[in-house]
Amino acid sequence: MKAAINRFSAWVVNHAMIMWVIMAAFTLFFAIGLRTVDIRTVFSDLLPKDDPYVKVFSDHPNFGNPLTMTVMVKRKDGKIYNSETLKKIWNLTRDIDLAPGVDHDTIISITTEKARYAEATPLGVNMQPVMGDRVPTTPEELEDLRRRIEQSPNAKTFLVSRDESAAVIQATFLESKVDWGKAFAFVQNLVEKARDKDHEVYLAGQPALIGWVYKLRAQIGWIFIATFCALTVVLALYMRNFGGTVTPVICSVVAGIWGFGLAGWIRSPIEPLLLVVPVLLVARTFSHCVQYSERYYEILAHVRNKKKAVEICMSVMMVPSVFGIITDFLGITLIAMAPIPAMERFALFAGWWAIAIIPNGVILISLLLLALPTPKNIDKLVGQDTGLHGAIRNWLLALAKITYGKPAFLTAGFFAVLAVAATYLAIQIKIGNPVEGSNVLFPDSEYNMAVKAINRNFPGVNTLEIVIEAKPGAGQKWRVARSEEASFVRTKLQALIESSEHPPRATLSFTDYMMEGNRLFSGGSPKWLPLDPDPQAVNAAGTSVTMGSNPKNFANVSDYAFQNSTVSLWYADNKQETVDNALATAKKAVDAVGVDHKDFTVRLGTGLIALQQSMNNVTERFHYRILGALSLVIVILASLVYRSVIGGLLLIIPVLLSNFLLFAAMNIVGVGLDINSLMVAAVAVGVGIDYDIYLLSRICEEYHAHDGDWKRTIAASLSTTGKAILFTATVVLVGLTPWYFMSDLKFMSDMSILLLILVTINMIMALVVLPLLVWFIKPKFATRTDLIVGESYDLSDFTAKGSEIDSMMAKV
Repeated sequence: MKAAINRFSAWVVNHAMIMWVIMAAFTLFFAIGLRTVDIRTVFSDLLPKDDPYVKVFSDHPNFGNPLTMTVMVKRKDGKIYNSETLKKIWNLTRDIDLAPGVDHDTIISITTEKARYAEATPLGVNMQPVMGDRVPTTPEELEDLRRRIEQSPNAKTFLVSRDESAAVIQATFLESKVDWGKAFAFVQNLVEKARDKDHEVYLAGQPALIGWVYKLRAQIGWIFIATFCALTVVLALYMRNFGGTVTPVICSVVAGIWGFGLAGWIRSPIEPLLLVVPVLLVARTFSHCVQYSERYYEILAHVRNKKKAVEICMSVMMVPSVFGIITDFLGITLIAMAPIPAMERFALFAGWWAIAIIPNGVILISLLLLALPTPKNIDKLVGQDTGLHGAIRNWLLALAKITYGKPAFLTAGFFAVLAVAATYLAIQIKIGNPVEGSNVLFPDSEYNMAVKAINRNFPGVNTLEIVIEAKPGAGQKWRVARSEEASFVRTKLQALIESSEHPPRATLSFTDYMMEGNRLFSGGSPKWLPLDPDPQAVNAAGTSVTMGSNPKNFANVSDYAFQNSTVSLWYADNKQETVDNALATAKKAVDAVGVDHKDFTVRLGTGLIALQQSMNNVTERFHYRILGALSLVIVILASLVYRSVIGGLLLIIPVLLSNFLLFAAMNIVGVGLDINSLMVAAVAVGVGIDYDIYLLSRICEEYHAHDGDWKRTIAASLSTTGKAILFTATVVLVGLTPWYFMSDLKFMSDMSILLLILVTINMIMALVVLPLLVWFIKPKFATRTDLIVGESYDLSDFTAKGSEIDSMMAKV
């Protein structure tokens, strides 16, 4: 293997022009794909394919569809029963009907025919819209509208607030036909125009949340630019030469072109919320390149021959570089274990980008170092003076002293206590949404303020649906939704849930309409609300409220054929505690009425509450599976590379401790673990092990140069590769910092601060915990001379001798 690596390195150096042509051709190919890069949210792809709640949603998308926008118009100084406010509601309702991608049949407000009231007439029950074909203007007309709404339990509860100061308009969008950015911009523009000194207008719902992410997408581009500039400036200040500065920049740009280019070629949408991961990948490309450049400068300082130095550097760095990048790749691709299409697509996109770092971080950087002028500050870069690099080296030598000898026991005790505390906090991390509204945006964002305002005035925007699904062939004589058994099952479900320990704010089913028709048909007294236990009486009640009405008017509680129906439950928020209580209560009620009936099946459930839980179920099922699978693969690969299981354990212990510390930090700062944060955390685990790989490989090299003296080996490794680790971690920290301060997306800020914490933890694990483990274990594999991570060339003259290390250690 060593001989093959040596031959390949020599071939690349001796045939640089051929390699330039190959790299240019690939880059041009992927650059063409940039034209069709698609950054957008596909809501259905965020849902797990195998979850029972998602299957209910797929079978009955008209019940509790989360792709619904809710607009609330609130009068500041009184009630809505005035021509000005009603005109505003009327216009908004009809203007929203023009929004791109809207499902016209779903729009509802008190100004549409779906908002109906019932009254008894000599000919039977008459169902009419609460508002006619124009806005009422006279006091008599306004009072008549108010009376009609009072006679409409549905409108009074769900379309007009309890204090009569607000009304809502709801519209569902067709995912297959909608561009979320355009739809949101259209409706948001209507909302902004409708606001005035007398009215507050709010917009909420999942499409509005997606729209805000789209609107802030442009901001992400500017943060990318700020991040890239910050990385370049820090790199320039550290390297102080042209070649050392531009090589990581060029390699990062080319790797990014390859990554985004493939996504463009295969037309695979990229989720906007996960664009913090490409920043991490850019920073990791910088990191690999800095590690590579630092080693190149070390070798060049001794051989004083650029071509030979590039060849040796490629031979020495190829295996640890490729091994480190493969762990990055595995950390990304293993998230595809979760059965969520968006995660699978993202794993392909980011995983390919990670793999693209190999040719760019090994071959392209070698070609660049070969082509660019030899830097004049090599001695300063390798730390042979008292400047910045010398100061860093001396600090690392001082740090090394706590990882061996007697101080090592105190250090080990500290990290043992830290590991116990981190594990305790990590296992208590909350899965799901910890806030009212969305944790994607800040609490004071316009969206979250809208959610809170609507929740204060109405049952809310968060529903849970229990579907009464007709069996095939059922209901030939009577429509199943109108049947006696279905009606009483819905009634019992509502009664059980409303009387539970955690009742919803409101419930609604087709039975409620039937009961109102029964009351009116029987003379109008409330005592006639309950339906008689007689099939013909029940069917008569159903017929009385639907006769002469468009079936679409009941689309929120029944399908157009009155076969399938639903029990809708409204909750004040979608915090995880609320979600857990709602589902537990609903499941208990479903168990009480039974799942299987003669003509129908009771299915729990759909709606925002159930779909949110479906994604949380995946997070709960897979976050430890992904971590476990990644850990196992790392141990296997490391065991093969270092020809010892001990090598795998030395690498995985710091990684696991880092992960538990990350989860502990998330618990402390109140960031819940969900699908998006799981993907970021999984990527970070694979990325974090790079530092340990580079340092452990250097320890194997230095062991032989220092005649098996573990103290000198650890000190020499930290003063060389440790210096590159410290700087590359700093580069990553600088790259992520702008996301915390500049992003209006709370998710981006949260993920950036967590990644900042994780990078810092990974750096400490590499610089302290790994040397500490090496000191206590003293791995025998480091004594081998045939490891592929060891030297492929005799570099015994290229490293500090034991006496030199002793002298440097004495100075600090």
